[in-house]
Amino acid sequence: MLEPMTLPIDAIRVPVKRAKTLDADKTDALAEDMLENGQKVPIQCRKDPKADGHYILVEGLHRLEALKALGEETIKAYIVRARLR
Repeated sequence: MLEPMTLPIDAIRVPVKRAKTLDADKTDALAEDMLENGQKVPIQCRKDPKADGHYILVEGLHRLEALKALGEETIKAYIVRARLR
């Protein structure tokens, strides 16, 4: 089973296609929940092959944006492999 890691939020890049799916209302509601309960589910990232020590978001855009809005500097994440298409 994967163990979550703590990553710096500023080391995570969000692909443009994924960023277009952002729902501000959902992010705000999630931020409120995280204030009370913390981050329950880690996001998923893969290593960025072009930048050592950086990651590309796979799943968890709203969780990432909610923690950014709360001023957090780190996030719990699973590091996954890129899917072959």
